[in-house]
Amino acid sequence: MRFQQTPLLASALLAFLLLSASPSLAFLGFGDTHETVRLQNGAAVLPLAALDNGKARFYRADVNGRTVRFFLVKDHAGAVHAAFDACDVCWREGKGYTQDGPVVVCNNCGQTFPVARIGAVQGGCNPAPLVFSADARAATITAQDLAAGLRYFQG
Repeated sequence: MRFQQTPLLASALLAFLLLSASPSLAFLGFGDTHETVRLQNGAAVLPLAALDNGKARFYRADVNGRTVRFFLVKDHAGAVHAAFDACDVCWREGKGYTQDGPVVVCNNCGQTFPVARIGAVQGGCNPAPLVFSADARAATITAQDLAAGLRYFQG
């Protein structure tokens, strides 16, 4: 007996694979996981309580008419780390990073980076450090510091 509905089966299988895959499919064009932040008085002020679950929060902001993507995450000791959602090597692919427990993973080359080292290690495929300040309640990132990463988000 031949199965005549191969296209239907293939479509169903593809839908199943996409729905059961990780939520990081944004880099393939299946939605965006970056929350839009608006700069007020020349800065983005982001509440740190949003990071208390140990998961990275991904953001995007309009800077000089272009979108800059970045993320914040707390490590196991409670220290806050910030980085652009790009690196010196893979930025042209525009795929950024996803978090997998205590590491972030480059969505282009698959390299992993410990959360605790984000912002402290620069160059190569490490998430590009993003300057920020923080108090007990919020992280503040200036428009000038966000503009420093514009080169990663060209076109």
